[in-house]
Amino acid sequence: MTEQEQSAAVNKRIVGAAPAGARDEAAASVAVRDMFTSIAPRYDLLNHVLSMNIDRVWWNRTARVFSDILRQPQAQVLDLCCGTGDMTFALHRRMNRGQLFGADFSHAMLVRAEQKSGERKIRWIEADALNLPFAADQFQLVTSAFGFRNLANYDRGLAEIHRVLAPGGEIGILDFGEPKGLIGKIYRVYFKRVLPAIGTMISGVSGPYAYLPASVLRFPAPEEMLQRMRDVGYVDVSWTPYTFGIAGLYRGRKAGARGQGSAKHHSASSDSRSFVGLKASSG
Repeated sequence: MTEQEQSAAVNKRIVGAAPAGARDEAAASVAVRDMFTSIAPRYDLLNHVLSMNIDRVWWNRTARVFSDILRQPQAQVLDLCCGTGDMTFALHRRMNRGQLFGADFSHAMLVRAEQKSGERKIRWIEADALNLPFAADQFQLVTSAFGFRNLANYDRGLAEIHRVLAPGGEIGILDFGEPKGLIGKIYRVYFKRVLPAIGTMISGVSGPYAYLPASVLRFPAPEEMLQRMRDVGYVDVSWTPYTFGIAGLYRGRKAGARGQGSAKHHSASSDSRSFVGLKASSG
């Protein structure tokens, strides 16, 4: 069996993220949340340092892809696994009076996002991506930047996003990939050895930066991920590599014409914790 065939076989068995010591989906979710909570205070600095600020380019490029949706005055947009909000802010810069939600299950990350919000009108929601507190057919766009890979069940995550998308609505998942060739070899040395060492040194926490390379290796290859999207019901699926394939954008659409969703305004259910107007406090 070739290396590519072995990788494909592994991908078929993958359910979702599996941090060390997690024996089931519930334990995986808790472990991921704890890891990101532990690095929340230095998360932004680490992202920019470790990516050499290319992460800003990726966020803005992704937001630009969805400009037509974002400019719609009544657009309902959700940034899922939003962390401290950088992807959310990139979307906000291109919006035209629509409503923007940022959702994450880490309280500490959302506190940091709210601190950075300034006068921006964004609703921050503490919620589980596998059980979203939103009505069906609500959003014209759902994005997730470098967070979807950490879900405990990828297929359930795709299905839940599909549920809350309005007919004709689009999904955009920005996440890490595995570049090929010489660039890939150089990148893997950096990603597996240099990045964990720097991340641990700056954050003072080793777990998350040992987990990161392993989570990328575990994530389904583009062809497998696109098939999973089709299996859930997305159409017009595609993957666009960014920066030699170090990252890439998965896109898809919920079948139906735009505007067929409910015209009723929806808000987050009482099962979620809303951060609208929250005064920043310790996480």
